[in-house]
Amino acid sequence: MPVSFLHQTRLARVLLPLLGLCAVVGGCAGITETISPAFVDPARYDLWDCKQLAPERKTLIKRRDELERLMAKAETGAGGAVVSELAYRNDYLAVRGQQKLLEETWRRDRCRESDMEAANPPAQPTPVPAPAGAAKPSKLLGSKSGDAIH
Repeated sequence: MPVSFLHQTRLARVLLPLLGLCAVVGGCAGITETISPAFVDPARYDLWDCKQLAPERKTLIKRRDELERLMAKAETGAGGAVVSELAYRNDYLAVRGQQKLLEETWRRDRCRESDMEAANPPAQPTPVPAPAGAAKPSKLLGSKSGDAIH
């Protein structure tokens, strides 16, 4: 039994958009690990010293990990691969490019892991005790902390 021309056109109307969507999603999958120079300024870290690079290094690691978690979470939902690509991929590639450039600068400048600890001061500063003879500050109207400027 021959297939009618009308049936073929209906089939083409359904299949062509699906094939187009598959091509787009397949194209996105191909850029997974490509880091384009367009995502990174090659001179960004040229004038930075190790003490400046250390906190930036930690920040980029945290941001990359956060984006990886968000992408993995997005991929669990319906249409997640497409959502992950559209929402997070460019940021992820930019962070990876910055991280790669920073690591190259880190090695070129012979920075050490000890620079990482020096860049992170203690989380809580040590409180300074008040002088023994100091008078208590008076409360100003509307002041919540009780601190007043004299």
